[in-house]
Amino acid sequence: MQRFGVEVEPGVELSVIDFGGSGPLLLLSHANGFCAAMWRRVVERLSEDCRVLAIDARGHGESSVPAGREAYHWGTLAEDICKVARHGLARTGAERVALAVGHSFGGTCTLGAAARDTALFGRVLVLDPVILPRSMMVRPAKGAASGSRRAGNHMAAGARARRAVFASRAVAREGWSQKSFFQSWDRQMLEDYVAEGLRDREDGQVELKCAPEVEATVFQTGGTLDLYSVADRIGAPVLFKWAEKGNFSRAAYEELAALMAEGRVENAPTGHLIPMEAPAWVAAQLDALLQS
Repeated sequence: MQRFGVEVEPGVELSVIDFGGSGPLLLLSHANGFCAAMWRRVVERLSEDCRVLAIDARGHGESSVPAGREAYHWGTLAEDICKVARHGLARTGAERVALAVGHSFGGTCTLGAAARDTALFGRVLVLDPVILPRSMMVRPAKGAASGSRRAGNHMAAGARARRAVFASRAVAREGWSQKSFFQSWDRQMLEDYVAEGLRDREDGQVELKCAPEVEATVFQTGGTLDLYSVADRIGAPVLFKWAEKGNFSRAAYEELAALMAEGRVENAPTGHLIPMEAPAWVAAQLDALLQS
């Protein structure tokens, strides 16, 4: 597992993990608040020989943390994925990314990337992406707040209240293991989050690599990417995995998929945090797509 950087704009470099391999090229994008290393347990369970790259989104993991709300518009984050994909093609010699995979907001931005550059991806798999009903994406009247913005503000408030600094990784692990949020996680995934989701501080403590303010800003800018208006540009086959125990609408996924050249929706027997809850199941879905 090696890292390399991709400069996506002056002063903003994204950190990318190269998991190695020599087969078809895969590009993985994580959920808000997490990092590329959270894909490790999925990658190690793949039965196919693949070349796998995983992105730390801006403000996350080892990537740059630009200032300003506009730096985290989801359209910008989608363009980041395009730029990393192009760099990955040059690095590996592949003609295109065989399979682009995104979880939660990473899935939404991956769809945005597929709409921007229709030649980049052979297939797309999105795991419970952040997709609200089309009626909530309509631009509100002046002075009103759209449904997407209200939802983003609610999630942002929770992110800002998140504890960011811990005395040690052991203290963080002990606290997280008792929270309901983590109870459905695969145990190894929690260990990876303890190891990779925190950075060491000079004072001997550890802190989240994705600061609560960055996570909150990403939630608040979710309405800046309207996939309904660009879905017909996506030529690659798209498979949505809808979390049966999650909070998004399967009908919204079906409505968006119907606008695409080839989109379909299947259930995932999990909550929203699909890769954290069922890494082996996710690996099996990737294998199936690569073999089809």
